[in-house]
Amino acid sequence: MSEHEIQKQIMRKLSLNRCTVFRANVGKIFTQDGRMFDTGLPVGFPDLVGYRWSDNKIFFVEVKTKTGRLSPKQIIFHQHLMETNTIHGVARSTADALKIVEGGLVGYGYPV
Repeated sequence: MSEHEIQKQIMRKLSLNRCTVFRANVGKIFTQDGRMFDTGLPVGFPDLVGYRWSDNKIFFVEVKTKTGRLSPKQIIFHQHLMETNTIHGVARSTADALKIVEGGLVGYGYPV
């Protein structure tokens, strides 16, 4: 299953479990008239960001396939989230994402 398909499944599942979740697009593209458009998000920003309705706590989810690897920039962003004790983790399935968000886990799935 592609990373994009896993993202869609996770977004659907989290939405059904009392969360608001957004897909973060990172990068730059050229517009049709040749101008450069930058999303404004830093490289390494996790794929999904949202909050739990129960307590409005924010969370970040980096989505990977079963064999997907984290980039050095993603590891750096993870380290910042660790310093701020923010709910975040790597999800390779909807079960992982629910575990991260519902459990309030910090750094799930990242290398130690």
